[in-house]
Amino acid sequence: MVFSSLFFLFVFFIANYIAQALMPDIRKKNIVMLAFSLVFYSCAGLGCLAIMLGLTFVCWYGALLISRRKIQREKKNILIGCVAVVLLVLGIFKYTGFFLRNFQTLFGVPEVIPNIILPIGISFYSFQLLSYVIDVYRGDAEVQEKYWLLLLYASLFHQCIAGPIVRYRDVNHDILHRKVKMAELSRGITRFAVGLAKKAILANGCAAVVNGALGLGKGDPLTTALVEGTSVIGMWLVMIAFTLQIYLDFSAYSDMAIGMGLMCGFHYKENFNYPYTADSVTDFWRRWHISLSTFFRDYVYIPLGGNRCSKSRHILNLLVVWGLTGMWHGASWNYILWGLYYFVFLVIEKYKVDTGRIAKPLRHMITMLIVMFGWVIFKFEDIGQLWAALKGLFGLNGNPLTGNSTVFANNAYFLIFCIFAVTPISKHIGSMLKNLSRQNLVWLHVYNVLDAALPVLLLFLSTMALAGNSFNPFLYFQF
Repeated sequence: MVFSSLFFLFVFFIANYIAQALMPDIRKKNIVMLAFSLVFYSCAGLGCLAIMLGLTFVCWYGALLISRRKIQREKKNILIGCVAVVLLVLGIFKYTGFFLRNFQTLFGVPEVIPNIILPIGISFYSFQLLSYVIDVYRGDAEVQEKYWLLLLYASLFHQCIAGPIVRYRDVNHDILHRKVKMAELSRGITRFAVGLAKKAILANGCAAVVNGALGLGKGDPLTTALVEGTSVIGMWLVMIAFTLQIYLDFSAYSDMAIGMGLMCGFHYKENFNYPYTADSVTDFWRRWHISLSTFFRDYVYIPLGGNRCSKSRHILNLLVVWGLTGMWHGASWNYILWGLYYFVFLVIEKYKVDTGRIAKPLRHMITMLIVMFGWVIFKFEDIGQLWAALKGLFGLNGNPLTGNSTVFANNAYFLIFCIFAVTPISKHIGSMLKNLSRQNLVWLHVYNVLDAALPVLLLFLSTMALAGNSFNPFLYFQF
């Protein structure tokens, strides 16, 4: 079940909201939320649900033991055990096939590689559970005595499948004491509607442009021959459209998660801050997938020593973090290359180039080129296709300069609109209208009408788009 499905929109979430509203106290609201969350997650399979239940139990019991021990060494050993179990399970499901395929390539064994299904969302809720048990060990979070409440935290259907990665200490109060306020309900509805439109209309539209530029029909597999045959302009169109698609797709999920949270009394932190306005690679990663960057910063980078160490050790710390960041995104060499790609540019920015001496518009252009080429590495899991795509951007496949003119002509205005959509222009327009409404009665009426009409209009347009598109999974579901 995905947020951008008609069943979720008009049956599941409405039923969840009504059921919670009818509950007289927070305990019963939590029971209802847990029940709906487990039903939501069990759509991925009962085996996936069993894994979540088991990992949650390990971290719940481990945190309880940590809170009751007095000797620091015992606490540390329990923590190491919990972390080891979670990472082992994550590694088995996510990386067994990857390592066996590489082993088979090098040594010819094993003959048969098992097909291990990756439990949906395991990368996200595993990191949440790790952050919980580590924070309890550090004294940064209160231990949760009740298993079912920690399970509620891990399984909240708003964000358990594709983030944002939420720390227990940030939602503990909401779990135990949340109240729905009318102002937040209104903001949540608008935020959800905006996210839904970003996914159903813009991100899915960009995906169609990518497939069209590559010559992919509906359901056709991507091949190296198709990539090699795509014109130079076509490959640049693929790069630009995918750059827009992945932001609109992933930020749409975060928008919907944050919006649904507000509607139910939960307050999730922002996961994106207009990353395509960044003027350096460092700035980009302060703005992109903030919850993941923060996790690696607080639980890997800083414990390794951060930047408060020698230059060589600092570079090693960055290498470890970005190698892990790449691996977290997927069990494929292209993701590891993608992580190391950013490691190289971050080291260059830190130690080789004084970006402050470069004019800001030029810094922004350079940053966006780095980011876009990075998304090419990210998109093509097959190394042969990746190499063909990188060569194709410069005509080194023997591919023509022009081509795909129909795809470009048919989608030029749409892509221009998407470019504006990934900038804070709409936010600035909203702020301007809000300021005008405080000064003038006419503008107040205009603002109120627009504020009420916008989510309705976006929901209507999104429903129309979804009705004609039966397959629209979120890109980050695979991670």
